[in-house]
Amino acid sequence: MNRPVAVVDIDGVLADVQHRLHHLNRRPKNWAGFFGAMSDDTPYAEGIELVTLLANEHEVVYLSGRPERTRAVTRSWLAENGAPAGTIMLRPDDDRRPARQFKVGVLRRLSAHRDVAMLVDDDPAVCTAARAAGFTVYEVEWSRPDPTLFSAQEADGRT
Repeated sequence: MNRPVAVVDIDGVLADVQHRLHHLNRRPKNWAGFFGAMSDDTPYAEGIELVTLLANEHEVVYLSGRPERTRAVTRSWLAENGAPAGTIMLRPDDDRRPARQFKVGVLRRLSAHRDVAMLVDDDPAVCTAARAAGFTVYEVEWSRPDPTLFSAQEADGRT
């Protein structure tokens, strides 16, 4: 039986990325350093609790703007920090679209053959675009995107 899908962002929802933003505050940006420090992200207890509750009645899909090349560290981080099992969907390494375009595109593809119950995200631009596309959105309040992270997601299309 196919359960409805809960689509959950990682950075800013489950993982606190503040400690690695300094890599993006310079020119050129140090993307290798930024992504290389992902395993040191502190989990947001609220996020882990929410996704655990959602997993009781939903299939969990982790949708992140992280590049595909970070799949192994992302999978390990989720397991090590108590996140329930789920499908991990990451941005193709060469995709530089704004996060809102990338994520809404994935939501549309998922909803073509599955019941997408909700998106859980912290990025106001992603949340607005997903709502405009007709999806139910839970916009988390325990973190708000830092301007540096917002730029990386929207202008650089990198996370």
